Amino acid sequence: MSWIPTEHKPYVIAGPCSAESEEQINAVVGELSSNEHVKAIRAGIWKPRTKPNSFEGLGEKALPWLVNAGKTHGLPVITEVANPEHVEIALKHGVDMLWIGARTTVNPFTVQSIADSLKGVNLPVMVKNPVNPDLQLWLGSIERIEGAGVEHIAAIHRGFSYYGEYVYRNVPQWEIPIEFKRLRPDLPIICDPSHIAGDRNLLLEVAQKAMDLDFNGLMVETHPNPDHALSDAKQQITPAALVELINNLKIRSPKTDNPDFYEKLYSLRNRIDAVDDGLFDLFEKRLMIAQEIGNYKKDSGVTILSLERWDQIITDRIQQAEDKGLNPNFVKQVLELIHKESIRIQNEVMNR
Repeated sequence: MSWIPTEHKPYVIAGPCSAESEEQINAVVGELSSNEHVKAIRAGIWKPRTKPNSFEGLGEKALPWLVNAGKTHGLPVITEVANPEHVEIALKHGVDMLWIGARTTVNPFTVQSIADSLKGVNLPVMVKNPVNPDLQLWLGSIERIEGAGVEHIAAIHRGFSYYGEYVYRNVPQWEIPIEFKRLRPDLPIICDPSHIAGDRNLLLEVAQKAMDLDFNGLMVETHPNPDHALSDAKQQITPAALVELINNLKIRSPKTDNPDFYEKLYSLRNRIDAVDDGLFDLFEKRLMIAQEIGNYKKDSGVTILSLERWDQIITDRIQQAEDKGLNPNFVKQVLELIHKESIRIQNEVMNR
């Protein structure tokens, strides 16, 4: 059973990207304390920034502001730690929870050193996904923390870095946290829509997707004056905007007591199973033809790849997809996977 309460979903962790002043912390925690969904307060004390000469947090002197504000309003506080020294300082000041950031999770040596510093410590630890889309690295980081004897652990999904243009700051790649949930259903998982979206105007759609995927809660960067924040200003919102965001979320249940629902769902799933059986038969036939083509090309001394043919397939099939109302990007990804497997099979034939 999850250590994060499921009543009054979502479980919300809120607070500024960075602790900037005692006045700022007191102001934001005071406002957030009246929000029934806010169960913990977050603030960055040490901020690992992409480039030097940007605001990297105020360090230890900011910890008493956070801890005292939490005690005043009866809310636990959480901050990011990136090395054993951070852990020691945070514990000395009475921080209630810790999180390990994406830039730290990516390094097993660092995570292990943090785990070693947590031995004998009984407080919750949350682990963000690594910056790169590596599920095993994420799971491994959590296993290291578990190995230290930490009982209350949660995962935080904050998206993944990429190169190029994209609507969000970090690509969500929802299939990765979904697989995480499948492999570790015992662990709660929190979504960080602030770092996925990178833009306050996109927070609601990301948060809603997380709720529809049955995430346990949200970590939302909240600032009394976001436009003047010293870090990540675009993705932070006011406490009032957080109330509006939560009120606009549609919270659905993963189950229902209506027996008719499951009868209908069972029928629809049976139809999907039948379609899947047909799909696998078609995949088998298509790849057997690809093998025949490989043999024919080998006997004829012709290379595997035909760019003209591949371009024709992509163009024609995507047009067919659009005519049938299918998502062209989805169809293109399916075709690319089939093409990749066809090339693998033909390469085996060529070099047998």
